[in-house]
Amino acid sequence: MDIVTSFSGLCVLLIAGKFLRVKVKLFQRLYLPSSVIGGLLGLAIIQISGSSLPPGWTAGWTALPGFLINIVFAALFLGVTVPPLSVIWKRAGPQLAYGQIVVWGQYAVTLGLVVFLLGRLFDVPDLFGVIIPIGFEGGHGTAAGLGDTFAAIGWPEGQDFGLASATFGIMSAIMIGIILINWAARSGHITSFKKIDELSAEELAGLYPIDKRPSAGRQTTSADSVDSLALHLGIIGIAVLIGYAIKIALVATESAISPSGQSVIFTGFPLFPLCMIGGLIVQVLITRFAKIAPVDHTLMQRLAGTALDFLVIAAISTIRLEVVMQAIVPFLLVVGVGIAWNVFCVVWLARRILPNCWFERAIAEMGQSMGVTATGLLLLRAVDPEQETVAASAFGYKQLLHEPFMGGGLWTSTAVLIVAQKGGLFVFGVSVAAIAAWLVVWGVFLKGREE
Repeated sequence: MDIVTSFSGLCVLLIAGKFLRVKVKLFQRLYLPSSVIGGLLGLAIIQISGSSLPPGWTAGWTALPGFLINIVFAALFLGVTVPPLSVIWKRAGPQLAYGQIVVWGQYAVTLGLVVFLLGRLFDVPDLFGVIIPIGFEGGHGTAAGLGDTFAAIGWPEGQDFGLASATFGIMSAIMIGIILINWAARSGHITSFKKIDELSAEELAGLYPIDKRPSAGRQTTSADSVDSLALHLGIIGIAVLIGYAIKIALVATESAISPSGQSVIFTGFPLFPLCMIGGLIVQVLITRFAKIAPVDHTLMQRLAGTALDFLVIAAISTIRLEVVMQAIVPFLLVVGVGIAWNVFCVVWLARRILPNCWFERAIAEMGQSMGVTATGLLLLRAVDPEQETVAASAFGYKQLLHEPFMGGGLWTSTAVLIVAQKGGLFVFGVSVAAIAAWLVVWGVFLKGREE
């Protein structure tokens, strides 16, 4: 019965979050996702009720986010025809350079703050400096997926701080994003912004009018053979299995060549970036051998979105507030520095890096680098609702090269292990060098180029 009450509890929180989004004007004006509202409601209930909750209510909630993030990453490129690198570079080179500078800067400013100041004042570990890029750029899924990694390197509290920073990130991305959009509209940087008072009741509530509801995807198989959703979920499962096989192979290889006969790096390496590679392998095989492609990317995104909504609810609800409160001052300081860096990038750096429609492109980047991709698209839709600029296409193409490494991808996962082994100062230096390198790339190859 624990499974029943646990699943039902998550569903109740999701529907309650949506109900509150529809009914509470404040939540509408803040554009808060229903999953975040539901997660905060769950966190409040758990903190207030404690052990008096019904038996089994939260069974498995702590492990669920770490599993669901594998589904999100496995589905990332399934159903996508990846264009040649030359096409991606031509259409999204400046956007990629800007996005890379933003995320490397998150590492630089927060690790610098921790290594040179907070570590000495509050005795927090160097790993404290990576919770902002993990929570902001990576999001709840990445923070949850790195739980085993944090445990393996002896700092399990890192997951709680990562989840807390992800919650602060997505909320501040939306609230500060709306403030910046109003500033840009008053300053003449954008002309298409739709003010809150101009939005319909359905738009504020996050509902589509009946006559304007978009398709959730196309069925690729007839129901008498296999349901399309079941097929797509099965393909995601195969991608996850391939990712798991890759991890087993990496752990075995490292153990075989290690003098101690143990795997040091890959035992603690998270599974979800490898599931993304598994998804790419499956997509390549489908493209190469399937006469009729059985995968619809929109359906894949719906499944990934479903997993992400339940992931966020479970992740926020199970944050151990007592752990976060033990280091609340340094936590708030790194969050503040992380927010300040992202705002600086929008109001100062973007207009110097991005060749055109700089604000539209920068606000989408801020939404993603502090929340999730959907947050970036939400803010972009507010400033460019009819997609009259190249911002949407540049942002989308940039993701193909950015996500595998930085958006919770390979570097995001590896950086935690490198900080644990070599220290925060080393990764701080790498981050500063990476920013310099991307500035050189921009200056030599991209500066002044219109898309």
